Amino acid sequence: MPYINIKVTNEQVTKEQKHQLIVGATQLVVDVLNKNPKTTHVVIDEIPIENWGVNATQYSNSNKFK
Repeated sequence: MPYINIKVTNEQVTKEQKHQLIVGATQLVVDVLNKNPKTTHVVIDEIPIENWGVNATQYSNSNKFK
C-alpha cells in the first residue's frame, strides 16, 4: 500500500492542480513500482509560506515574494 505525501506552500493551489498531482503521483507508482492504484494513497499538505525555508531563508522573506 503506497503512501505518497506531497508538500507544497499554500500559494493558491487549485482543486484541479491537486487532482492532477494525485493522478500523476498515483500513475508514477503504478508505472515505476507496479503498484495497485486502488491501494495507493496520496496526501497533499499545504504549508504556510512563513513555515517554509530554503537556502537558510524563510520563503516569506525572500526576494521571490517582494
